[in-house]
Amino acid sequence: MFAGLTDRSWLWLAAECYFAGLFLGTFFLLRGRRAGRGINTVIAAGYVLQVIGLYVRGRAVGGCPLGNTFEILQFTAWSAITLYFFVGVTFRLSLLGYFTSTLAAALTLVSLAIPAWDANRRDHIFGGNSWIELHAALALFSYGVFALLALTSCMFLLRNYSLKTKHPGGAFTFLPSIIDLDTISVRLLVAGVSIMTVSLAVGAAYWVRDTSTVNLTKLYITIAVWAAYVVMLALRTRGVLIAKRFSWAGVLLFAAALLSLWPVDASRHSSELNSPTRVVPR
Repeated sequence: MFAGLTDRSWLWLAAECYFAGLFLGTFFLLRGRRAGRGINTVIAAGYVLQVIGLYVRGRAVGGCPLGNTFEILQFTAWSAITLYFFVGVTFRLSLLGYFTSTLAAALTLVSLAIPAWDANRRDHIFGGNSWIELHAALALFSYGVFALLALTSCMFLLRNYSLKTKHPGGAFTFLPSIIDLDTISVRLLVAGVSIMTVSLAVGAAYWVRDTSTVNLTKLYITIAVWAAYVVMLALRTRGVLIAKRFSWAGVLLFAAALLSLWPVDASRHSSELNSPTRVVPR
């Protein structure tokens, strides 16, 4: 029954599961109940379907599927869900599952709903170089970490609002404490910066051998995103960026990082027009 499904069909099923998780979470929140186990089951089903879809796409393009905007957003959503299973389930943050399914549903559904983002599928975009493929995968995975940081930052702002307005009831009841959210956010920031640092180090080790392969627009934007998060971590370590300011920084920086994917993808596409990389119309 599933043998004839395309990669996009699997990813559509995954997106529907993530949307079901969003719907389920909203339903239980409105009824003042936790939906931890139920929402985790739905998210897990979507995650498995997305892994299958990305695997099928990866087999088709001959590498990690990161060749266009559609694939990048799908990979970012997958990264965020992967991190949720490590962070949210470990710390029993049931409401984080609701926020994560919301983000995953938005990224996957929007990417699937805009055919232009998947109009051209690039095969063998890494030219068989496993190091560059590792660099790209780690860089995108760090975006997933920063996505989760943005979600915990949103939860911190909501918890802070509930305390300031003295309305701790309703959905606010399921939010973790200010201290727990702050601790998790800092750990996510450290993890994201570390992974992105390793990604840049892996890429640099290869680029210095052949500087002609470097896409300068992509390099500058990636370094700018990395530097912004390094500065955020440094300011937090020095006690300058704390509480609400730290959380707002986590939200706004991720929005900027997400927007930076478009010029990166556009610059890579223009550079590949003169390269042997094969661009296959969908």
